[in-house]
Amino acid sequence: MPQIALFILLSFNTLCFLLFTIDKRKAQRGQRRISEKTLHLATLPGAAVGAWAAILLLHHKNRKPAFWGVTLLLTLVQGAFFYVVVLPHLRG
Repeated sequence: MPQIALFILLSFNTLCFLLFTIDKRKAQRGQRRISEKTLHLATLPGAAVGAWAAILLLHHKNRKPAFWGVTLLLTLVQGAFFYVVVLPHLRG
């Protein structure tokens, strides 16, 4: 079961990173963008690592304090969920 959960988590993070990448490309080309709401929803299912990787590596959304704030909040919620729900099951 842990391998499946890890695969799902990796998939969510990869998808989130790809959405940020697509949005960055659209911004550079002056095309219609992916909404911030969609990017946050992509971050929600455990994909904070993918979101932060895109923000820091692609320099995307890095000048928007409100976006950082929501992403930070989602990261803290995911960390708390992992600590309270997932970690006890891993310890046995």
